[in-house]
Amino acid sequence: APAVFTDADVYQQSFDPQEYLKEFYTLSDSQGRPNTFLMQNLRSLFKMFSLDGLRGDTLIDVGCGPTIYQLLSACERFQEIFALDYTDQNRRELEKWLKNEAGAFDWRPVVKYVCELEGDREKWAEKEEKLRKKVRRVLKCDVTKASPADPESLPPADCILSTLCLEAACKDLATFRSALRNIGALVKPGGHLVMVTVLRETYYAFNKQVFSCLRLERNMVEEAVESAGFDVKFSEVQPYLPGDVRTDCEAMLSLVARRRVSVT
Repeated sequence: APAVFTDADVYQQSFDPQEYLKEFYTLSDSQGRPNTFLMQNLRSLFKMFSLDGLRGDTLIDVGCGPTIYQLLSACERFQEIFALDYTDQNRRELEKWLKNEAGAFDWRPVVKYVCELEGDREKWAEKEEKLRKKVRRVLKCDVTKASPADPESLPPADCILSTLCLEAACKDLATFRSALRNIGALVKPGGHLVMVTVLRETYYAFNKQVFSCLRLERNMVEEAVESAGFDVKFSEVQPYLPGDVRTDCEAMLSLVARRRVSVT
């Protein structure tokens, strides 16, 4: 594990979105082994976005990175999506796909997998089009700021989605708790927070670079969510198979919480 916290500047200077996508977001690796980590996340997101009441107008994806996988189920339940990320090259990479530019990452196998979960593999092109239409803006954000998208203003969200972001962006538990309060404030009372977080991970690595990760336990995440003004409605932990040299992640937590209507 890295001895020091990987701060935002390191991401800005040396995070390579294309290498990251190649390493973690193909459905099977060069040996043809399935990407269980990705499939597990896609199944969890499908399950969470099928829950009652998880729908509305506006969804804000905080820490989207260069990826769209996390929006594939979400885009069926929300009308407009704002995608937020700190790193310029991640936003640029995402925009490449949204604008259907040459050289964009090929998400088709992943889109087809999600369409299969939803019952119709053949709807993949329709889903891609739907998602491209629904992502209204791609904005810079910093979860450590009280207004993460400052100076831009965002409409109050019916749902905040955050996958594999806060644990990499926060150097300690206090920062993590504060970041959850910051992003939680973007949600309307009665709105939802949907999270996918890795547990007991201290690093992830690709392309000969190592990035730090805040080591979290399930109870730490749930308590932080509760203290940010939410009630946890769904929480599920799935083990992560050992033996992956790219990370020491031990499990994945999928969580849905609802923002309390009155602040107690």
